[in-house]
Parts: sequence; structure tokens; C-alpha cells
Amino acid sequence: MRKLTGFQLILPIVIGLAFVGELAAQPAEPSAAGLWEKVEKGKPVGWFLVVDHNGVFEGVFAKLFLDADDPPNPVCSKCADDRKDAPWLGMSFIRDMKRDGLKYENGNVLDPRDGKIYKAKMTLSPDGQTLTMRGYLGISLFGKDEVWTRLPDTELAQVDPAIIAKYLPAQAAAMKPPAAPAKSPAVPKKTTAPAPVPAPAR
Repeated sequence: MRKLTGFQLILPIVIGLAFVGELAAQPAEPSAAGLWEKVEKGKPVGWFLVVDHNGVFEGVFAKLFLDADDPPNPVCSKCADDRKDAPWLGMSFIRDMKRDGLKYENGNVLDPRDGKIYKAKMTLSPDGQTLTMRGYLGISLFGKDEVWTRLPDTELAQVDPAIIAKYLPAQAAAMKPPAAPAKSPAVPKKTTAPAPVPAPAR
């Protein structure tokens, strides 16, 4: 039986470590978490905030672009669950999305116009800049795609602070300006009384 030299023993370990190092050097896969915009006919119709709850993703109406004839503060009057009569703005309308790489599956999406809940899945582009949301009845084949575009994180400043506080509490705390130091009460200036004028001698 041929003896293995030290070099032959070390070589597989070195190759293994190099492979692990290469894996570690690869950039992390993008996440669907973030702020997204839906555009129709060249105009924005909504901003959606997608939040990661330890691998389960939720989508929220972050900003509405309503038409002139729409009610100013629409509510989900036809919802039958915990969202009954809740305002659309700030409402959780995508729930239970489980991540599998660039795919998010086994979730559901609410249409607040009629209160119906559909099965849903999402697919993230490899560059992380577009998100395809598909709602469907029964099987995915009978569904409809919506393609959303990622907005820069700076746009979160345009979202109602109450929504950020509810769904991104850590970020909300970081966005708060530091409290100004309490001003000490102003000390009134001492005024010197004018010297009395001597009375004229008689």
C-alpha cells in the first residue's frame, strides 16, 4: 500500500477551503424586502412595502396614488377577516410568502376592492430590481402578473411615519432626529436703576 505524502494529504483540504472561501465571497442573493412601485400607463398607482419577518414576507400598501373620483381614504368595506373596514393605506395585503431563493411562494394576496383573497407567489429578478407578483385562483396558470420596480431606500422618507413605525420599528427609531437638548430657562438680565436726580437747592 502506497504511503500518502504530506502534500497529498493537505491538497484536498486546501482545495476544500478555497471552495468554501469562494462561496463566502459570492454576494448574498437579493431579497424582496424593500419599497416597490407599480406603474400603469406611465403613472404610479401604488407603493408597496415588503417586510421580512424571519423568512416569511408581508406586503403593505405604503402610498396610494388615487384618481380624482376615488374616495380620499378608501377602506376595505368588503373584507371579511381582521382587515374589515381597515384603511387601505398601511394595510397588510400580501401575507405568508415563504422564500425559496428568488421565489416566494404559498402566500396570499387581498384585493381590497372586493375583499377577495387569492393565492399568490412572487419572483424576484436576479439583480433584485423588479418583483413579479402573481395572484391566482386554484392553480398558478390561471392568474395575473404585476411587475413592480424597486424604489431606493431614500424614498422611505415619503412613506407615512406611522407605517414605518408599525412595520419597520428599528428603522423608524433610526430615522428619528435626535432630541434637541432642553434649553435652560433664560435668566433675566439685571437692570441697574437710574441714579436719583438731586432736588434743586432752594
